[in-house]
Amino acid sequence: MRSKYSGLQIAIHWLVFLLVIVTYCAMEFRGLAPRAYRPYFNIVHVSCGITILVLMVTRLLVRLKSPSPPIVPKPSPMLTGMAHLGHLVIYLLFIALPIIGLLMMYNRGGNWIAFGIVMPHAQEANFDLVDILKNYHVTLAMLGYYVIGLHALAALAHHYYFKDNTLLRMMPKKRV
Repeated sequence: MRSKYSGLQIAIHWLVFLLVIVTYCAMEFRGLAPRAYRPYFNIVHVSCGITILVLMVTRLLVRLKSPSPPIVPKPSPMLTGMAHLGHLVIYLLFIALPIIGLLMMYNRGGNWIAFGIVMPHAQEANFDLVDILKNYHVTLAMLGYYVIGLHALAALAHHYYFKDNTLLRMMPKKRV
């Protein structure tokens, strides 16, 4: 049995991490930009969100096909259960957030752009639905800050406190 995740799993993990940072920054810093530049922040946000969705679904399919490498030394059943719950929340969150965002953009009824391409939209706007979706999107995005923080804290706790290989399993290979 292998001691690390596959190169594909590691690459997707860290690419999603970087894309999540860019996606969050695009929204957090949009308000600091002159009005004329704000649509570009939206394009970056939406394009990264779609990419995250594709990568997370790919990662989920790969994970379902490939078993996780074992954690050495083996953690308690409680820690294992918490880890499974945490990963489930991460997968649900970073699949649901982009889907809700896409539904929100579609139902605005006007042109919107992702990857420099005008995307399809509803013939008529449904702003009541858009408002509901936006509330869910913003709430889940705020929850994302805590989930990401707990995930990082758990990885560091495994590495420095429990002294197991949890963090090392997801690290890229060292160059010699």
